Amino acid sequence: MADSPAGVAPRTSTLVVDDGTAIAYHRWEPDPGVDPHPVPVVLQHGFAADTSVEWAGRGTVAALTAAGRAVVGVDARGHGLSGKSPDPARYGEPRMARDLRAVVAALGVPAVDLVGYSMGAIISLLTAAGEPAVRTLVVGGVGAGVVEVGGVDTRVLPNDVLADALLADDPGPVPPEAAGMRAFAEAVGADLPSLAAQARAAHQGGIDLGAITARTLVIAGDDDPLARRPHVLADAITGARLHVVAGDHGGAVGSPAFRSAVLDFLTG
Repeated sequence: MADSPAGVAPRTSTLVVDDGTAIAYHRWEPDPGVDPHPVPVVLQHGFAADTSVEWAGRGTVAALTAAGRAVVGVDARGHGLSGKSPDPARYGEPRMARDLRAVVAALGVPAVDLVGYSMGAIISLLTAAGEPAVRTLVVGGVGAGVVEVGGVDTRVLPNDVLADALLADDPGPVPPEAAGMRAFAEAVGADLPSLAAQARAAHQGGIDLGAITARTLVIAGDDDPLARRPHVLADAITGARLHVVAGDHGGAVGSPAFRSAVLDFLTG
C-alpha cells in the first residue's frame, strides 16, 4: 500500500467476509496538531483503481487528514490488496456493498461519512440505502444511469464489451472508453481477469434511492460520459445536492475542485 502524499503510511487490515474473501482496508489518522473529528470518512474507489491509486495518490486522503478526519479506504474485492477471482459469481456491487458494510461494522463506530466514485458510488449508494451508520454520503462519477439503468451507465460502456477488451490478447478496435479502461488497469497493475469478472457482474438491478436518509452530495465532471445528466440522480435522492466540476471521468476525481467540494460538504 502506497504512502499518502504527506508520506504517512496507513495501517492496513484484512477482514475475511462471509464467503471467504479477504477484504483489505487502510486507515490514516488525523494529522498531528489538528482537532480530530469523531466521525471517520470511509472511501470506496472506482473500477480498476484501489485506495492507493484513487484516494491517496490523488490527494484526497491528505486533504481529509489535514482537516482532522480519520480516513478508511476499502479495496473492493478483485482490486488492490483484496482477494481476487476470475469468477463473475463472486462479484457485483451488491456483494461489494456487503463487504463494505462488514468493514464499517468492524470499525466499531456509531457513524461514518461515506465517499464513493464510479463503481464505488454504486457500492456506496447500495450501502447507504441499508446502513443507518452512514451519516453523510458523497457519490461521484455517476449520473442518470443510476436511475435509468440501475447502476453504472452500461449504455456508454456495455459489460461484455469491457470484459472482452480486458481479456483479449490484442484488444483490437474497441470503443475508446473500453480501451482507456484497459490501459488504465494495466498502468496500475490491476488483475485483468478479476476486473473482467466484475464487468460481467456489474449491477443493473436498481437501487432503492428513496431509502437513503444520509445527507447526500452528487458530484459529476462536466465532460464525463458515465455521469451524464447528474441532476436526475440528485433529484431522486431526498434533499441531495449537486455539484459539477470540470473534467472527464478520470480527471474529475483527481481535481482540486473535487477535493474542495468533498471537504466543504463533509464540514458543512
